[in-house]
Amino acid sequence: MHIPHRRYNISVMNETQIRLFVAVAETGSFTKAGQMMNMTQPAVSRAISSLESELGVTLLNRHPRNGVVLTDIGKRIVVTGREILLQYEKISQEVAAEKGLETGSIRVGAFPAAASFYYPKIVRAINDKYPNINIQMYEGTVEEVRHWLDELVVDVGFLIPPLNDLDTRLLRNEALHVVFRDDHRFRNYKEIRIQDLSDEPMLVCKGGYELPVMELFRAGGANLNVKHITTNYPTALNMINEGLGICIMSELSLQSVPEHVMSRELTPRAYRKLHLAVPSFKQASIAVRLFVDTAFRLFPPAAAHPDEQT
Repeated sequence: MHIPHRRYNISVMNETQIRLFVAVAETGSFTKAGQMMNMTQPAVSRAISSLESELGVTLLNRHPRNGVVLTDIGKRIVVTGREILLQYEKISQEVAAEKGLETGSIRVGAFPAAASFYYPKIVRAINDKYPNINIQMYEGTVEEVRHWLDELVVDVGFLIPPLNDLDTRLLRNEALHVVFRDDHRFRNYKEIRIQDLSDEPMLVCKGGYELPVMELFRAGGANLNVKHITTNYPTALNMINEGLGICIMSELSLQSVPEHVMSRELTPRAYRKLHLAVPSFKQASIAVRLFVDTAFRLFPPAAAHPDEQT
């Protein structure tokens, strides 16, 4: 579409072009985007080339080995494209709701512990009552979830601080535990202070524990001796089971532990804040608000403990 201007014509992307461009950007592939849009790979390539010609800018760089990579202007436009598609989705949901037909889509970002504990129960509750709502999960690290929210790749995410400028609601204060093998000296401790962990060989899990753990050691004046870094809590638990170190983990991560693994709460008690976050609650669609409301109905947040540390 062209909008006339006194000096030149301004090209404006239509909905189909936006959906196609976003699909290519998110998949990094003309072929995969074509499968999503029911188009052949050559047709996708021609459509993107035509769009770039209309706009007068290069949106994508084509690499034989690395696939399709966004240019700087492409990165900015894809975020705007997602914003526009969200508005199309909101219109569709509002019209459907007026007719008594709950429909829509929800993209959820979650790190592993939150994904395994919360996501299945929430999805089951929504599917039972609103079978026409499509829910898709993106599972990754806390940093990935934060990035997906910032870039509008997901609509809602399970997140721990820092929260950037996102709209959030506190879902849970997770108690932090010291986790160790059952032949460690800590098995005889009724309570463990952060100072007791100074110079102990520590496992640090990158599933959202790095900042809370480092802050605990800093505030307690203890020396953090990092021996191993893992990317998920099941690996950390198995390493603890092999006697490779100890770890500070949240209660959500301890739903199922290996045979020789034990845990004790820290004293004074320490917590990790778990939030549900969206780019904007004011702009959230009906389906996204339904997801958030369902989460809080199924998992009412407990009040923060008075001796909360993090």
